[in-house]
Amino acid sequence: MVRYLRYLLPLAVFLLLAAFLWRGLALNPHDVPSPLVNKPAPQFDLPLLADPNVHVKRDDMLGQVWLLNVWASWCVSCRQEHPVLMRLARQNIVPIFGLNYKDTREEGINWLNDFGDPYVASGFDANGRVGVDYGVYGVPETYVIDKQGVIRYKHTGPVSDEALMTTIVPLVKELNG
Repeated sequence: MVRYLRYLLPLAVFLLLAAFLWRGLALNPHDVPSPLVNKPAPQFDLPLLADPNVHVKRDDMLGQVWLLNVWASWCVSCRQEHPVLMRLARQNIVPIFGLNYKDTREEGINWLNDFGDPYVASGFDANGRVGVDYGVYGVPETYVIDKQGVIRYKHTGPVSDEALMTTIVPLVKELNG
C-alpha cells in the first residue's frame, strides 16, 4: 500500500493543479473585480495634458455621472477603443475625462491631434501616481463614477460597442435617473 502512495500522491497533486489551471483558463481576464467599486473615487489634482497651468480635480466632476478613461499614446489597445469613445462623446450621453497615464505630454497631445479628442479634459499623470491610486494595472481602463464621486463600475481593457450598450450606457442612464 505504501508503495502505491508514493505514486498516487504526486498524481493527485498534479490532477488538482491541472483542475485549477483548467478553471483559470475559462475565466475572462477583463472580469477582474476592483476593490474600489462602490467606494469613493480617489482624489486627484492633475495638470491638464494640453495646458500644464490648468488643473483638473476629481471634485470638479461632483454632481454629474462621468467616465474616467485611462489611456496612453503608447497603448495599442487604446487605439482599438478610441473610435468607440469618439462615437460615445458625439452622443453626449456622459462626459468622458481622460487620465493620460505614464506618457509624455508631447506624445499624448500628438496622439489626440491625430486620432481625435473625446475627452472633456485629460489629466496628465506622468509618473502614474493617480493611476496607482485607482488600481490601474494596465491601460486602457474605464471607470463609471456617480454624482457623489463613487466608483460604480470598472471596465478593464478596451471598451467595445457591446460593453457600452450592454453595461456602461445602461448604468450611466440608471445613475442619472
